[in-house]
Formats: sequence, C-alpha cells, structure tokens
Amino acid sequence: MKSRGRVLAGLVCGLWCAWFSGACAVSPAKPAFDTAPARAALQRLLPQREMQFTLVALGGGQGADRFRIGGTPGHIVVAGTSPAVILTGVETYLERVAHVAIGWPGDSLARLPATLPAPAAPIVSRAVVPDRYALNDTDDGYSNAYLGWPAWAHKIDLLALHGIDEVFIPVGTEEVYRRTFRDFGYSDAEMRAWIPAPAHQPWWLLQNISGFDAPVSPRQYARRVALAKKIVARLRALGMAPVFPGYFGTVPPGFAAKHPGADVVPQGLWAGFVRPDWLDPRDPLYAKVAADFYRRQRALFGASTMYKMDLLHEGGRAGDVPVAAAARGVMAALQAAHPGARWVLLGWQHNPLPAVIDAVDRQRLLIVDGLSDRYDGLDREKDWHGTPYAFGSIPNFGGHSSLGANAGVWLKRFVAWRGKLGSKLRGIAWMPEASGIDPAAFALFTSLAWEPVPHDEATWFKAYADSRYGGIDTHAEDAWRILGETAYAMPSNGESEPQDSLFEARPSQDVATAASWSPRAMRYDAEHFERAICELLQVAPALRATSAYRHDVVDVARQTLANRTRVLLPRIREAYAAKDVVRLHALDTEWLDDMALLDRLLASDPRFLLGRWLAPAQAAADNTAEAAQFEYDQRALITIWGDRGGADHGGLHDYANRELSGLVSGLYEPRWRRYFESLEQSLAKGKPPKEIDWYAMEHAWAVSREAEPDVPQGDPWSLAAEVTRRLGICRP
Repeated sequence: MKSRGRVLAGLVCGLWCAWFSGACAVSPAKPAFDTAPARAALQRLLPQREMQFTLVALGGGQGADRFRIGGTPGHIVVAGTSPAVILTGVETYLERVAHVAIGWPGDSLARLPATLPAPAAPIVSRAVVPDRYALNDTDDGYSNAYLGWPAWAHKIDLLALHGIDEVFIPVGTEEVYRRTFRDFGYSDAEMRAWIPAPAHQPWWLLQNISGFDAPVSPRQYARRVALAKKIVARLRALGMAPVFPGYFGTVPPGFAAKHPGADVVPQGLWAGFVRPDWLDPRDPLYAKVAADFYRRQRALFGASTMYKMDLLHEGGRAGDVPVAAAARGVMAALQAAHPGARWVLLGWQHNPLPAVIDAVDRQRLLIVDGLSDRYDGLDREKDWHGTPYAFGSIPNFGGHSSLGANAGVWLKRFVAWRGKLGSKLRGIAWMPEASGIDPAAFALFTSLAWEPVPHDEATWFKAYADSRYGGIDTHAEDAWRILGETAYAMPSNGESEPQDSLFEARPSQDVATAASWSPRAMRYDAEHFERAICELLQVAPALRATSAYRHDVVDVARQTLANRTRVLLPRIREAYAAKDVVRLHALDTEWLDDMALLDRLLASDPRFLLGRWLAPAQAAADNTAEAAQFEYDQRALITIWGDRGGADHGGLHDYANRELSGLVSGLYEPRWRRYFESLEQSLAKGKPPKEIDWYAMEHAWAVSREAEPDVPQGDPWSLAAEVTRRLGICRP
C-alpha cells in the first residue's frame, strides 16, 4: 500500500502540484521541506489509517500558507506549505469528508471507516492571516504546569491540526533567570527561593508575584528544561514558531544592594502579593542583564523571531522612568540579541501604553488583542496607532468549566475588521487562560484564519455537529443549534466569558459569582439552553461511544445543573428572610443533593476528575515531600490561589474555580453544607449566623493529601439523563 500511495502521490503531484507553484515531497526534485514530522504526527493521531494518506510538501512562493486535499478512496493526498499546515489539511479532510473530528478535548476517530473516503472534488484553502498565535501567559499554570512530554506532544499536534503557527512557550524560562542572575551575584539558593513552583510561575514572569511554594529542586529545573527543549524542537520540526518570554527588567530582591547605583523601581502590590522589582531599561546595567538573559536563553533553546513581554502589566509602576525611553531600551536589547525579531505585547486593560508603541518601530511589534470581542466601539488602528495586531479572545479565565463564548461576535467582527480600509489586522490570537476546556470555541475561533472564513453561526454549528460525534445526526444538529443560539451567542457587553457556577462560590445568600471578576448574572437564556441536553440525549446510540460525545453530554448536563443555582439561591434567601425553617431545610437539601449528583456526573468522564488534574504533579515528584509540594501548588491554584492576603483581600480565592469530581465533593459541597447549617442554627437560636473562616477551611483542603480517583466511574448518558429528570426538563 505504501508504494502504491507513493506512485499515486507522484501522479497527483504532476497533475496539480504545479497549480500551487510548489514542490512535491515524493518527486525527484528537492522537496520544499521534510514531511516526516507531519507523518509522525499522523502515526500518533491515526495509527490505523495514516498509511492511507500521502503527504506532499508545497513551496511557499505564493506567500500565504495553503493546503489542498484530493485523492481516491483509501489514498488521500494532502499537500501543504509546512508540516503543520499539512496537518491542518488532514483535520479539514476528517471534518468535511469523513465526518469525524479531533477536538480539544474529545474525538470521534472510532467512527472512521476502514477505507477512507475520497473528497468529491479537491478541497483548497489558504490562510487569510499570517500570524496564528496561541496560548495565554497563564496557560502553563491553569492548564497544568506539570504535564509531561506525551501530553505536550498531543497539545502541539492539536494546535497544528487547527492551523496555529505561533505558540507561546514559557516552560524552562525559570532556568534562564536562574543562570542569568547567578552571573550578577545571586546564589543558587537565592534564585530558587525567588522563583515560584511551576503552577504559579506564569505570574512571576508577568512581574506579579514571586517565591510561592518555593524552592523547587535543581533536578526539577533540569526536568523542565529538558521538556522545553522537546517542545521547541517539535514546534520547529512542524514549521511552527516558538514565542519565548523576553527580558524587560524584572530583577530579584536586593538587586540595588548587590549593584550600588542601579536604578531599580519597586512595583508595589498585585492582588495582595509584593511584586518583583523593575530595573530601569535606561540603566546601562539593564543592557548587560538583557544580553546575558538572551545569551542564556539561546544556549538552552535556540533563537526565535518572536519574544513576548509586557511593561507595567496590571498596575506596574514606572516611577520616574519615562515609559517611552524604557520601551526603546527594551527593544534595543531585543534587537541586539536577535536582529529583526518581533516584540509581542498583550492587548489587555491599558496595555500596551501609547508611549510604548510610539517609541519603537511599530512594524517590529505584534499586539495579541485579548479584548477584541469584549467591548463595542473598538478601533484598533486608532487605539494602537497603526501597529500590527492579532484579533484575539480570552473566553475563559482561570480555566472555569463554564461553557460558551462570544462566538457570534467573532464571526462578524473578524471579517469586518480585516476588511476595513487600512486594516492592520494580521492574525488571530487564541488566548483562553486555560486551553483544552471548550472544544467548540477552540474549533470555531481557529477556523477564522482559513478560507472559507466562517460568517454564519447556524451554518458553522451544523457542520460542527456533523463531525463532532462521527456522523450526521439531526438531534446533534439541534443540540448545537441551541448551544449556538445561547452559550455561544453572548454579546460584547463588557464580558468575554460566561457566568460561573455558584456551586463553586464561597457561600453567601447574596453571592453572584464564584470568581471575583466573573459575570454577575446569566449571559444567555438558561431555559432555552436546557433544550440542548434534551437533544443530546437523543443522539443515535452508535455515536454515543465516542469520547467527544461522552465529554459533551457530561459538559452540557453539568452546565444545565450549574445554571439552576441562580434560580435556587434566591429561593433560599427568601426562605431565610421569612424564617421558614421547613422550607429553608428543604431548599438546602435540594442544593446539596444537586451537588452530589453533579459530582457523580463529573466522575463519569476523565476530563472532569480532580485526580487527573493532580496526577501529573505527583508523577513529576522525586519523593514524598516533593509530591506534597507540587500537589499543594496545584490544589492552591484552583482554590485559595495563594496566601490569605491574596485570597481574602486580593480577591483571588476561587479565581480558577472549576467543576471537577473530587473538588465538588471534597471542598465545594462541604463549604455549602457548613453554611446551610449556620443558617438553620441561626433561625433555631434567633441569632445572626456565625462568621466562618473560609480561608482556613480551603487551606486545609489545599494541603491535604487525600487520594483522588483518576479513573472514571458511571455512564455519562445515564447520569446526564438523571440530571434532566431531577430538573424536570426534556418532557414531551
């Protein structure tokens, strides 16, 4: 079969490779690039079918990335301008022709036929933007900072399948800092005490915090460096660009004492944490530190063409340093180390400051906009003075389980902004604070970058439903039509994520959010949303065995149950105000029973297990003490976040709340149970409820080492059906 495929590829190449003005990997001529990395990815992703694909390398002479799909049954030919683009073509083939999909998470590959079908006509697509950027600064923390190489390899494959070509990679940067500042008078112990444990490192790199759950052992630094080298090598092999953190002036404590005369600006507080100091980029010492940093980084990971850094992120202080001069110093150091490299900045709050973008060559900048879908009245050409930018979204914060996004805004606004006279839009930026949470949002957003650019929600969600579970099913189509009309149709009214679940909130009669900065009310019609689970439960039994269906039926049932908290809590408040002891107890019991069902529902799918969240940290540890340290790093991040100051006064408690089996039953349900007991005792004694130290309760859970199941239990379909019966929905 392999030789037949190569012969067929040669024939096809002769017929239509010239149409692309490209070279064929199987032709005698020198190929444009090696297709072996794409072949290896197919061996990982489609081990039973990969030999039915012939992969062809196309030259990049026509500029934009492109792919073409053709062939005959059992002999599918995919040509593309890079290994990653070839994989994008493969995913397009799977979705449009075979009607299966590889989502993030969940797939329907079990539904692939033994002989792959051929497209009725060649499928051709081009990228409409060159910059297809992915991953938030926080992703390595909120997604799971302890992932090993197999998980990272799959993550990269998924990004490539969906057309991404630039990936932010902070892993291993802690070692760059450690080596750099040992050259400037710091001991190894001082550096390791300053650098947080892995799950909290993203905020240290953002100049927000330091030292949390430190020190980490030298062996763990080496482990992370080895992992980063594999990540970067895989990205480069696939033709994707690693985007590294740049150096903009963060220094360890006591830098001025070690270097008298150094101009160091204290950065104040961030959410209750003391921020690391900032070395004035005008100071001659800054150029020396930056040169050492980039030299060390290049020695470990090689050079890149893109470096991400944000001056004065979320309230940083310039002191008496002129921001424009600081920006010129940062850019000069970057260009000295990497001539021609681009400086990537996050569009967020007041960042980037006009003084920054006006001080440097704007064509050497790329702003990855985190607010493209959040507000109305935006004019990015005016806001950023003609700086190139990527249309971006942050559709979830902290890795919330909540389902949905401002997807309708994406479809309309991306096309309008790109077609605007004088547009500087040159990319997309997929930047949820935790990736791998919402497969539909990921698939829809990344599809913006390729022809035909989607513009109609109904059409897109129908096509998504037709491949998500491995076959066309009217109930699946109806379910996703409803989801597209509700959770994915939220407006640009100041929010970019859905409301979170009150099950995860610190208990109160008046609580409106679990995370301090989440939306305070429903952002779509909850009753209409409920019909989606009714349709999903009627999907054909043959499609229900796919991991995509099992994930989605749990996710939609979970969201349906979570939405009811906003109906039930006001009733609890009314019963307490009326001093109706019987009704209050009945409602409290209903709430807690809902939580018990939620935990059982979540336990039926591996993606919703606390044990799966904790397992990588435990696997990375070398001993019992280290396992406890890393597990606390993970448990703290999704509950108290940090210390008491950050949790109680900085508003960080439950910022990264999520619905996981084991977390619901282990912390969220006991919190509400304790609170309801205090309300009922209050009515019985005629006294106000006692104050509860929630942080103490949460911290006790975070430091616990109770074993958490990492193997799913129960049937997702049956448990989702139980949710609908409990809520009284899905009636004829």
